[in-house]
Amino acid sequence: MATETKLHKQLKTRHLTMISIGGVIGAGLFVGSGAVINATGPGAAVSYAIAGLLVVLVMRMLGEMAVVNPDSGSFATYAHQAMGPLASYTIGWLYWFYWAIVIAIEATAGGAIVHGWIPGLPVWAISLILTFLLTLTNIFSVKSFGEFEYWFSLIKVVAISLFMLLGAAIIFGFIPSIPSPGLENLIGKGGFMPNGFSAVFVGIVVCIFSFFGAEIAAIAAGETENPKKNVVIAIKSVVWRILLFYIGSVTILVTLLPWNATDLLKSPYVTMLDMLKIPAAAQIMNMVVLTSVLSCLNSALYTNSRMLYSLAQKGNAPRALLKVSKNGVPVRAVLLSTAFAYFCAIFNFVSPDKIFLFLVNASGAIALLVYLAIAVSHIILRKRLQKSAQQEMTLKMWGFPYLTYVTIAAMFVILIAMLFIDSMRSQILLTLLITAVTIGVYFITKKKRTEPADESGHQEERIS
Repeated sequence: MATETKLHKQLKTRHLTMISIGGVIGAGLFVGSGAVINATGPGAAVSYAIAGLLVVLVMRMLGEMAVVNPDSGSFATYAHQAMGPLASYTIGWLYWFYWAIVIAIEATAGGAIVHGWIPGLPVWAISLILTFLLTLTNIFSVKSFGEFEYWFSLIKVVAISLFMLLGAAIIFGFIPSIPSPGLENLIGKGGFMPNGFSAVFVGIVVCIFSFFGAEIAAIAAGETENPKKNVVIAIKSVVWRILLFYIGSVTILVTLLPWNATDLLKSPYVTMLDMLKIPAAAQIMNMVVLTSVLSCLNSALYTNSRMLYSLAQKGNAPRALLKVSKNGVPVRAVLLSTAFAYFCAIFNFVSPDKIFLFLVNASGAIALLVYLAIAVSHIILRKRLQKSAQQEMTLKMWGFPYLTYVTIAAMFVILIAMLFIDSMRSQILLTLLITAVTIGVYFITKKKRTEPADESGHQEERIS
């Protein structure tokens, strides 16, 4: 017999704090930062700083809205409140699609790493096993998801902290066997911006995608015991997280290593460990990257299921997805997300250069559309809240409305710039195509969808 229930609030403050930290530190930092530095030069630190500032502003807006209305649908819910059901439907499904593709990519990457240790197992089988295991953690309870993510994130934080300490020790001459490079790598090899400011600007466009995932903390806040308090803690820590783990670590890397070194393309952190003559440096890095991959898989499965659940609440997805287990988990939403990710992963092995490449490129600019939706929703909802004066906000966006407008303008500039960057043109065009298709589906299925009985749409069922 079906009875009404809600998602269980089982996440602790320590879970949300570590989820918010882990959301920023991904495999892109450990591996992808080398490519950015190689293309941009020491000015890569500026690229990360400007991109990080934009993300900090967006997260501050999201935090303000989350404090007023903590909801597992997060920005999709706020888009619904601010701009209506079309905006909520579009941004919600695009976000779900993005993370489904990420699951397929990360599962394959994890499979490739483990395959290097166990050659007898094919990559596709390992990818399937990794995704299946993390699906189980998500199905069991939100607390089990939180615990796994807590330890995955802790490993990443410890790893990046150790790398930074070692790098700083070399720079300041605390390791006698390795001479300090001084400022040679910053200004002595073509200058701070050897390829000009245009390269730094391109770096900003690339870097901003590295920060995507920070918003997961706002989604998870809806399942914490004290969401309003915890989301403030998580959002306020975004500033020092980005300052320390990205800008700080990249600054150390560009000071320590020549920007034009070919070794940077495999991983600047492996190069640094090699400098220290630490044995099995590549294998140590593989362990860290695998942890990042598993963390991303875990978070993506969680985030996708909650976004589907939120879409179902608003009548934008099948109502059957509202069914939850006795532990308060939307199991059907988790399984559907997993199944679609499996489907996408199959194309990675069958047609990596056509179908899967299309799917990856189609999801390429979704992050910017999500950021835009957050900023526009913030402008509308903040003005509406000021008129009603119903409650006092405990977390406010700085410099409202001016900084919000500046952030919106910056996002548009980046989207337009992608049209003129050869490596990114296909991403923005295909993302716009998939967005147009999503909007088309909204109007085609509009008559078939059922609106929720109330504004929040909290009509959940339990799997008995």
